[in-house]
Amino acid sequence: MSAARFLRPFRYKREQTARQVAALRQRDGDSCRRCRRLLRFDLPDGHDLGPTIAAGDGEAEQCLTHRRCHAAGADHTAEVLARRRRQNEAALFGKPRAA
Repeated sequence: MSAARFLRPFRYKREQTARQVAALRQRDGDSCRRCRRLLRFDLPDGHDLGPTIAAGDGEAEQCLTHRRCHAAGADHTAEVLARRRRQNEAALFGKPRAA
């Protein structure tokens, strides 16, 4: 354990996050796990199109996503999108036609 962790905790956290992003980028590539669009690594931290780490239970379940794709309450999995599509189609076809 290095002293930098205690002397400069914010810098240590930034460097640790940068190492994690580099490792995940090496493993998974440059695409967002949820929307499959390319991530922008040249943007500043906090930008919607910039990368963020979507945490899972273990290190193997971590992945890179856009910040906007990993927003709280957003669920863009294939199952959820298919369910929403079926609900929208049922609502559309269930309406009576206007005379």
